[in-house]
Amino acid sequence: MQTKDIQYYILALPGVFLWIGFVSAISFMEAWLKFRAPGITLPLGLGIGSLVFKALNKVEWVFAVLMAVDLFLLHRSGINLPRILFLIAVLVLIIQTLWLLPALDARIPLYQQGAEVPASPLHFYYVGTEVIKVVCLFITGLHFLRSIRIIS
Repeated sequence: MQTKDIQYYILALPGVFLWIGFVSAISFMEAWLKFRAPGITLPLGLGIGSLVFKALNKVEWVFAVLMAVDLFLLHRSGINLPRILFLIAVLVLIIQTLWLLPALDARIPLYQQGAEVPASPLHFYYVGTEVIKVVCLFITGLHFLRSIRIIS
């Protein structure tokens, strides 16, 4: 095996697993745990959640850009499974950034004012998109590990 056969994803490999870690820790753990803390009311928890998810969204975009640089500028090859899955994850991130997060944020003032807020499937959509994104990123990360022969 020659060295040139191995592709090192110097930005994308750590980026993909850090991205998964951030999303998993915040979306799948912090989001619902904060409501179990003593003294956290629904309006307060929603305000905290909005702040945390805006920060998470910005961090996700940093990881997406780092991965894009690595996948499309440093490694100029044809379309492959990791690139397709990465693009799906970015599409999900775009949907979350432009539609889901603003739609969820728009409901927070209603809760804070004590208004009756009709039920909405938006949280289920958000969780579903997070699952899709994490699965795409995980498979992409496995491909990166295989490409540097860490796993076979």
